[in-house]
Amino acid sequence: MLYYLFELLENQYQFPGASVFQYISFRASIAIISSMGFSLIFGKKIINFLRSQQIGESIRDLGLVGQKEKEGTPTMGGIIILISTIIPVFLLARLDNIYVLLLVITMVWMGLIGWIDDYIKIFKKNKDGLKGKFKVIGQVLLGIFVGSVLYFNEGVTVRTNVPHLNGIENGIVNQDISATLTTIPLLKNNEFDYHSLIDWLGFESESYTWLIFIPTVIFIITAVSNGANLTDGIDGLASGTSAIIVFALGIFAWVSGNVNFASYLNIMYIPNVGEISVFIAAFLGALIGFLWYNAFPAQVFMGDTGSLAIGAVISVIAIIVRKELLLPLLCGVFFIETLSVIIQVSYFKYTRSKTGIGHRIFLMSPLHHHFQKQGFHESKIVARFWIIGIVLAVLTVVTLKLR
Repeated sequence: MLYYLFELLENQYQFPGASVFQYISFRASIAIISSMGFSLIFGKKIINFLRSQQIGESIRDLGLVGQKEKEGTPTMGGIIILISTIIPVFLLARLDNIYVLLLVITMVWMGLIGWIDDYIKIFKKNKDGLKGKFKVIGQVLLGIFVGSVLYFNEGVTVRTNVPHLNGIENGIVNQDISATLTTIPLLKNNEFDYHSLIDWLGFESESYTWLIFIPTVIFIITAVSNGANLTDGIDGLASGTSAIIVFALGIFAWVSGNVNFASYLNIMYIPNVGEISVFIAAFLGALIGFLWYNAFPAQVFMGDTGSLAIGAVISVIAIIVRKELLLPLLCGVFFIETLSVIIQVSYFKYTRSKTGIGHRIFLMSPLHHHFQKQGFHESKIVARFWIIGIVLAVLTVVTLKLR
C-alpha cells in the first residue's frame, strides 16, 4: 500500500524522496526490519494470549531428556510468522505482482490447514490432529493452483541467454519465452524445458506439457512442506534452518530478477520476479524474530500452523525462481529428516514381515530424535544442523557460477 501511496506522491506532487520506494532493495530492507519488529514486539503479546487461552503443547512421552518440561508451552506460534510476514508485504510490496500474490496465497492456505491441525490437537484433545490424507489433499490443491498459474498465465515468462532454446544461432536473446524452463545445476547452458519430456514420452503436441509440470509442482510442494513439518521437533531447529534456506533463495530471486546480474552470471532472467525479494525479506525477518522466542528453551512452538506454511512457501519460491532441482541440496536438512523417517518405517515393516519382529535402524526418527537418544543436548543438535544448513546453502549459491 505504501508503494502506491509514494508512487502517487512522486507522480502527482513531486514529493521529495518519494522515488526511493521504487527501489526493491529499499523496500526489502524496510520489510526485513519491520517484520522483525512485528515478530519481536507483537510476538510476546501473542505468546501471552496463547498462554492465557491455555493453547499449550501436549507432549507425548517419547522417553527424551527434558521432554516433560515442555508440557504446556504455547503452540500455534506460526501465527507470529504469518502475521509478521503478511503485514509488511501488504505495506511494501506491489500487490499486482503475480508472484507476490502466489506466495501470499500459499502462506495463508497452508497456514490455515496447519491451524486446523493444531486446533484439533489442542481443543479436540486428539493428538493425531487433522488426518494425513486431508493435509495431503490441501497440499495437492495448492500444487494444482500454483502449477496452473505458472503454466497458463501469459505474464509468467523467462528470458534466457542460451541461443538454441530460442531458435536462433547467435547472439543474446532479448525476448520473453516459455515459462516451462528450469535450471539443471552444475551444467553449462543448464536450462531444461519440460517440453522435452513430452517429446521423450512420445506426445506430438506441446500442449500436454502441463501433465508433467503441474504434477511436479504438486510433488515438490508436498515433499518440502512435510519435510519442514518433520524437522519441527526441537527448539529452534525448523525456524533457524528455514531462515538459512530463505536467505539463499533471496539471493536467487535478487539475481534472477535483475537483468544485469542475470546477464553477468549467464542465468535466466525472470521478468518481475525481483519483487518477491520484498516478500522473502519480510519472511526472513519474521523467521528470525520468531527464533528469538523459539530458541532453547522455547517460549513458543510454531506448530503445524507454521511448519506446513514455511515448507510450502519455500517450495513455491524455489519453483518461481526456477531452482526447484536444487531443493534436495538447499533443503538438505529437511531431506535427511524425511529420509530418516522413510528408512525407519520401511525397514521396520520389512523386518516385521520377514521375521515377525520389527527392527529399527535409528534409535528414533526423525533423525534429530536419534541424536537426542544418544545423549546429545538439543541445543548442540540444533547448532550443528544449522552449520550443515549454512554449508548446504553456500554450496547451493555457488552453483550460480560453478558449471
